[in-house]
Amino acid sequence: MLRSIFLRTIGVVAGCLTFAAVAADAPPALLLHGGTIYTGNPSQPKVEAVLAVGGRIAYVGDQAGALMRTPKGARVVDLAGRTMFPGLTDSHAHLADIGERELGFDLTGIASVEAMKQRLAQRAVVDRSPWIVGANWIESKWKPAVFPSRQDLDAVVRDRPVVLQRVDGHAVVVNSKALEVAGITRTTPDPEGGQILRDPSTGEPTGILVDNAMDLVWRQVPPETDELLARHLEAGAASYVRLGWTEMQYAGTSWRAIDQLCRLYAAGKVQLRVYAAIGGPGEDAEKLLAAGRDYKSCDPRLTVRTIKLFMDGALGSRGAALDEPYSDAPGNRGLYVTPPEEILRIATAALRRGIQVETHAIGDRGNRVVLDQYEKAFAAVPAAERPVADPRFRIEHAQVVADADIPRFAKLGVIASMQTSHAISDMLFAPARLGPARIGGAYAWRKFLDAGATIAGGTDAPVEAGDPRVEFYAAVARRTLEGFAGPDWGLDQRLTRDEALGILTKGAAYAAFQEQDRGTIEPGKLADFSVYSADWMQIPEAEIPRSQAVMTVIAGEIAWQAP
Repeated sequence: MLRSIFLRTIGVVAGCLTFAAVAADAPPALLLHGGTIYTGNPSQPKVEAVLAVGGRIAYVGDQAGALMRTPKGARVVDLAGRTMFPGLTDSHAHLADIGERELGFDLTGIASVEAMKQRLAQRAVVDRSPWIVGANWIESKWKPAVFPSRQDLDAVVRDRPVVLQRVDGHAVVVNSKALEVAGITRTTPDPEGGQILRDPSTGEPTGILVDNAMDLVWRQVPPETDELLARHLEAGAASYVRLGWTEMQYAGTSWRAIDQLCRLYAAGKVQLRVYAAIGGPGEDAEKLLAAGRDYKSCDPRLTVRTIKLFMDGALGSRGAALDEPYSDAPGNRGLYVTPPEEILRIATAALRRGIQVETHAIGDRGNRVVLDQYEKAFAAVPAAERPVADPRFRIEHAQVVADADIPRFAKLGVIASMQTSHAISDMLFAPARLGPARIGGAYAWRKFLDAGATIAGGTDAPVEAGDPRVEFYAAVARRTLEGFAGPDWGLDQRLTRDEALGILTKGAAYAAFQEQDRGTIEPGKLADFSVYSADWMQIPEAEIPRSQAVMTVIAGEIAWQAP
């Protein structure tokens, strides 16, 4: 468990940070050497050793210099040829949902409707809850790639409601009992920002509910208890530390979850750093706006200073807002989950209160509208009137962006929070959704960097695996894990290995106002490190996902290490 640390700095001399005093309850000094250490610092890119004292980096350099400065009683770790990076950060993930995947009814990897039915039948035997709730199916990888239906679920469970969420969190399939409980019939209108899919011949609901239409059912599901929420948060955090992550930027949560995280930190059950965004619009977001920058966190590893909004839906469920209709669904241009004027209102209020805003936008129309609202807000609240002059507003995903809008990210100072693994998953269906003319603006990492934008790299787990090895590999290879890439996969958008590491470290730190404390291995910064069995910067691309996490260090303490 991270302890409170009180340090008085004397100064930095020859790459060494010296301390006049370190609190008695600070973690022991930690010396790491004997491996390949990438610092992310261009002036000192690789070093032999790193010394941490009091949870921060005290020395970066050669092994002899580190040993000379290592205090008595320090823990000395020989990396034995392994590779160490600055502590990796997932810039976009969903902590409780990851824990639910670990502990709950997980449909990851099922290959067909029939496999879904089989898993549901097995679950129904052991789960006697009033509702059966599961998640993480994705029909785009099935053959045929068709949505499941209420009839499919009815064939297995008819006596109680079933809700199974698509992996992107933007659609569910439910059985007839769930539709009945929710009062959804052929005459139920689509809610604003949502869609009830219907049989084209009968008009009856198929069982697929998209975006805000999901709420018609979700509000009927018995709420998760605080105890179960805490278990999910704890399990999600533990799984992330085992993968080598040192921080997660939690893309949309509630004050209820924050309260549970505080209890877990106090009990020493969570070590992962969490940079949390409160979901909006709604009461929770208004509470953060009211507090502004005066909100004080319960633990130094937890930061709450951001509001998460949704502009549109997802590409897979055809809810992403596009300028022109979907190539495989003429007449459908996607939808707005939140009215643009509400995004403008919150963005303007956030600028006045020193709060960051991050908005989910996937389609080209969705991204343009978010940029438009941000630009209006920046004009309404000039830098001189803001508590935080550089607000670092973000767009989460930025998956399909018109070429004309890409330079606007850098011009407005908007961060592109992107998930490279989405490309190697979505490219199996994205060309059909978008057509050849638009696919060039999809997952356009190279275009963003060349235009001067900052990219913060993330995973969107549990939509994706949440594995840093996969994200790094996807960024540099832009191929499936089996090595496949189609002719329209945009291999010219791949990143260099330095750039791939940068979006998971420096870019992520900047997106969270943490560049003075995290993102590189330099004296004075927090001692967060991720250690792997192989050198991602040198090994063949195909070997990157097969490397193993070896050790995760957070604030100078070994939070996890492989057996």
